[in-house]
Amino acid sequence: MNTDSLSPDELNFDPIEEQKKRNVKKKENKKKKTTLKEAGLKDGLSSDTVKITGNEFFFNYELSWLKFNERVLAEAKDPGNKLMERVKFIGIVCSNLDEFFQKRVGGLKRQVHAGVKKLSVDGMTASEQLKAIRLEVHRMIEEYRGCFFNELLPELEEKGIRIKHYNELSDYQKNVSDNYFEKQIYPIVTPLAVDESHPFPFISNQSLSFAVELQHPTTREKMFARIKIPSNRPRFIQVHRRGNRVILVPIEDLISSKIGSFFPGMNVLSAHLFRVTRNASLERNEEEADDLLEVIEDELRERKFAEIVRLELDRDMPRHIKKLLIKNLGISWNDVYEMEGTIGLVDAFQIASIKGFNSLKSKVWLPVLHPVLKHEIEEDAPNIFDVIRKGDFMVHHPYHSFRLSTQHFIEAAAKDPNVLAIKQTMYRTSKDSPIMHSLMQAAEDGKQVAVLVEIKARFDEERNISWAQQLENFGVHVAYGIPGLKIHTKVTMVVREEADGLRTYCHIGTGNYNPDTAQLYEDLGLFTCNETLASDVTDIFNLLTGYAPSQTFEKLFVAPKHMRRQMTELIEFETKQAKAGKPSRIIAKMNSLEDPHIIQKLYEASQHGVKIDLIVRGVCRLIPGKTGLSENIAVHSVIGRFLEHSRIYYFHNGGKHRYLIGSADWMHRNLDARVEAIVPIESTQLKKYLQFVLNIYLKDNQQRWTLNDDGSYVKVTREKGEAKVSTHKMLMRHMKDAAEPIPVEILEP
Repeated sequence: MNTDSLSPDELNFDPIEEQKKRNVKKKENKKKKTTLKEAGLKDGLSSDTVKITGNEFFFNYELSWLKFNERVLAEAKDPGNKLMERVKFIGIVCSNLDEFFQKRVGGLKRQVHAGVKKLSVDGMTASEQLKAIRLEVHRMIEEYRGCFFNELLPELEEKGIRIKHYNELSDYQKNVSDNYFEKQIYPIVTPLAVDESHPFPFISNQSLSFAVELQHPTTREKMFARIKIPSNRPRFIQVHRRGNRVILVPIEDLISSKIGSFFPGMNVLSAHLFRVTRNASLERNEEEADDLLEVIEDELRERKFAEIVRLELDRDMPRHIKKLLIKNLGISWNDVYEMEGTIGLVDAFQIASIKGFNSLKSKVWLPVLHPVLKHEIEEDAPNIFDVIRKGDFMVHHPYHSFRLSTQHFIEAAAKDPNVLAIKQTMYRTSKDSPIMHSLMQAAEDGKQVAVLVEIKARFDEERNISWAQQLENFGVHVAYGIPGLKIHTKVTMVVREEADGLRTYCHIGTGNYNPDTAQLYEDLGLFTCNETLASDVTDIFNLLTGYAPSQTFEKLFVAPKHMRRQMTELIEFETKQAKAGKPSRIIAKMNSLEDPHIIQKLYEASQHGVKIDLIVRGVCRLIPGKTGLSENIAVHSVIGRFLEHSRIYYFHNGGKHRYLIGSADWMHRNLDARVEAIVPIESTQLKKYLQFVLNIYLKDNQQRWTLNDDGSYVKVTREKGEAKVSTHKMLMRHMKDAAEPIPVEILEP
């Protein structure tokens, strides 16, 4: 039997348990039937018009995001995960919340202050969303803190990792702590008094501080001071280690025990922790900017002083001190989140990374070398360009080595005397990126090097500005993109002089050129020297560096001008096929599904019988499984060891089985406000691999969640006698079986 041309359905694509659930849902769903016709949506509407609004048709974006963070929290709660991994997931939950408040809550608060009355597509005002968010966040705080303090800390103590208060230490351990305080903490801490001559100090974003109440012993006058806990010192200080027994002291506990040394002659009445989060959602007028770089630098300065959107504080803090903070920080009680015990559990990452204790951690994954490259690293072997000429191949990170594929491609191009030019888009990269150093070396050696640096990449602006300036110093042509748009596409092109003329080699991916995150983020990348694709990639760079408003592309789907129409046409084609009684199918994997127009088209497709599976890691505004609206749509979410980041789109397409990968989600920002590229996968062998991958996701019974029509997520459980299917474990096992592991010596930096 030839499987090369089989569709996912013919490869037993749908798990039996999923079909059972859908059948049960059809029988038990007694809710009012909601149809597109009743909502005023008819066939043939243009894709830029949404005729449906309200919570009958869309989940709220912010609440859906919080549901995603709940699924992350579930990994911390899962006793089946290694203990240190569970601790790490607590850090991820808190880091996610920090970013959520900075971006999402910050944006909603700006709308409220600006008097914006426009409803979200699900029918909520900004104020209503903020109220709903506060309720959900309070519940989440109770859950993640309960998990950390009541479950994880006792288990850590059983395994030899104990967090103690200063007064619980032995005399020897106190001496170690005292010495550390005197030499590493006391010299760098600056106590700041607040009185008539000392204004209330600026509190920086995500900084941890003590609110200290003092009293003069003679006058009995009460005073206030702030001590900022130094962020350049470890949050948890190791004061004792013997074998597999470690004792840690929180830095704030050590400072608290010595706090009197900062105020000699004063009585310390109380000292309680607080932490602020500032708004990172700032507007900029890029269209009128003469220098985009200057605009972003100004925004970064403004962000440091942006309004506070959240105040976390110790519940035991005296009420009058709470009032003092609220007044001086210019916030309301609705911005305050009180909690008992340690604040800022994002630093749980530090506990999870303690050296040793390997039995409490997941086994280190060593990425394998892609089979087509396994001889390329040997002496006298064909170079990577020879390999690409033999045919397109695709890498899958972190299962395949990023360093010995994507990074090596750029490093080889930089060193190759036959390479004339290298062009790359850069959205996010690492602090000390070897790729950036290679590009600088290539430019210094006389190659034409151009890098499109996205200096608007949220929270990476400063790093990207620094890289842009370094690149320019080495003679690299640096462009900052197009005002009003972010360059989010992940493409690299290399022009090489060969015996038969110039040839262009390309990498088109779903993830950033970042060797650090490539070890944690799941992403795909296509290597090709296909002339048509190479021409399209060349045209993308011409569009970004020059003036080409009428640019068209033969194979690539490029946003913002073309991709929305092309995606809409693919969905509409499946709808027409279903209406004609012909086979139809859509499977789409992405980070988030938010765009109302795409959702509308998916509803239409479902109404006409198109079977749709959506694998959405994070936010999903589409309501699945709703009778008369979306009963043919199922939404899945896979959460686990690696961050699902690739975008894969499959359409039956009249038996042509179209597969596409790229940088864009089905979100308004990706389709309309970013430069994105989606590439069709045409190789039969690569299509088979994508079939295999999607099949694993939809059969997963260990890491997969399914979305109900009420907005709740349910984790899929394994049926009795059914084999365990864990996406990440299965793909790691597959890679080990299919390719040679990278030799240890090659992994050394």
